[in-house]
Amino acid sequence: MTTRYILHLDVDAFFASVEEILDPSLKGKPLIVGARPEQRGVVASASYAARAFGVRSAMPTAQALRLCPQAIIVPPRHRVYREYSARMMAILSEYSPLIEPLSLDEAFLDVTGCKAQSSTEELARQLQERLEAELGLSVSIGLASNKLVAKIASGLEKPHGFVVVPHGKEAEFLAPLPVGKLWGVGQVTARSLHEMGILTIGQLARLPAAQLEAKFGRRGRDLYQHARGIDDSPVVVEREEKSLSREVTFAEDIGDMQVLRKKLLSLSEDVARRLRKRGLRGRTVKLKLRYADFTTLTRQVTLDVPTDLEQVIFDQALRLLEKAWNRRRKVRLIGVGVSKFEPETRQLSLFEEPGEEKAEKLRRLSQAVDRIREKYGDEAIRRAFS
Repeated sequence: MTTRYILHLDVDAFFASVEEILDPSLKGKPLIVGARPEQRGVVASASYAARAFGVRSAMPTAQALRLCPQAIIVPPRHRVYREYSARMMAILSEYSPLIEPLSLDEAFLDVTGCKAQSSTEELARQLQERLEAELGLSVSIGLASNKLVAKIASGLEKPHGFVVVPHGKEAEFLAPLPVGKLWGVGQVTARSLHEMGILTIGQLARLPAAQLEAKFGRRGRDLYQHARGIDDSPVVVEREEKSLSREVTFAEDIGDMQVLRKKLLSLSEDVARRLRKRGLRGRTVKLKLRYADFTTLTRQVTLDVPTDLEQVIFDQALRLLEKAWNRRRKVRLIGVGVSKFEPETRQLSLFEEPGEEKAEKLRRLSQAVDRIREKYGDEAIRRAFS
């Protein structure tokens, strides 16, 4: 049986790192990427200087500023981050064709082609150095015989970590770590294990499979395997995109239908543009609403034929909004998404004349608008709103 060598790569504080590259004066300072507290934003990324004060991703910006009042806040630039991610993935593809991106800033690589462990370590070191030299990105790397152990290893010595787990030493490597580090162990499972007196992965590994299955059902078998560092899952080269969506949290809760309609149109335009850029069309349009008390609801509709047109997405989302929204409650967040992608050429008929012909005209118009915005920015041209 061929011994596998799996590398997990994770960029350190990706968004914040890109901002430091674009503005070197920010380097070494407590930096938060996210919306300002008056916009009720959350932290998308924080530099390690900010993390030293307890700032973490997904934390409300207001809370982050209480922990670190001197932090510098910059708004996220997702298009720029996607560009850096694409450049990084292009470099990774030079080292192995077996790449499984998990997000913009992390990926698995199967580097089994390098037979000797010493050569795979050299390859991983070279990759780490090259990403820093060519893109300015600091990355942490874990190298092991499987995805489970490699991912855990990459997170242990951030930033700029480099952890190699020798073959046959997987269980020994995992044993002293907290059970919460293990795949499949969330807060609820960790609490149950703690109540059983299980604090480390090594303690978990000593439990019989039957006991874990009796306690956790089917997941018990996975816990039994993972605690021993066993994971046969392959690196999946193509990860099918399931949905595309956009949402926004308002600075103040909104009870005005006109404001919601205008934002719904803007979100629909953005989703449609991203669909066309990826060559995707979807059958299902989804609306997401969150009220001021954080109650969240979703509604969706399935179309007869898939679409990538903003007018279709907006019309369907607006119908869902009109049916779902309780006018007595103000809206904190609104979002639009499209899913169930299909390789379909027909579009929903919007007009009295043949639907396909009119839809194609509308698509050409939308593509022209896409090109203008790509060249001159999103505000260069806006759809009229009544």
